[in-house]
Amino acid sequence: MTQDEFAALLARFSAAATAGDGKAFAECFTEDGVYHDYIYGDHKGRAEIAHMLEEYFHRDARDYDWRMLDPVCNGNLGYAWSLSKFVSTVPAYEGKQVVIDGMSRFELKDGLISDYRESVNGGVAMAQLGVDEPRLVGVLRRWARQLRERPEVERYLRR
Repeated sequence: MTQDEFAALLARFSAAATAGDGKAFAECFTEDGVYHDYIYGDHKGRAEIAHMLEEYFHRDARDYDWRMLDPVCNGNLGYAWSLSKFVSTVPAYEGKQVVIDGMSRFELKDGLISDYRESVNGGVAMAQLGVDEPRLVGVLRRWARQLRERPEVERYLRR
């Protein structure tokens, strides 16, 4: 994939995410593509990815906007910095606006995303929501455990 093709794919990805169009979002992925979300977990295949966007992202947020910036691609691997914002519709945090930045990693195959993961400081999002400290600490500990249990991290730690 060329740099321009990757930028065009990310424009489609962002527009679909912002619009809550699960079908268009999922069509940015291969049939067996995987979306690893730090809040909602892993979603494999277009049907699960579409469901995640429509039934989780847009269930829990309104005024959602997600932009991919400064994309870089080497053919089969791409990265982009992202900014996203939303207003929470979760009852405990309803009406709170959140802005998040992150780095996104895209494994690419046949012009589509085969594997997506991101590095986002979810603690910053939870602080903006007003999540109470004991719960925030508990979530951060769970995320730390999950990071250390990933096979590639375990391999890295054994080095």
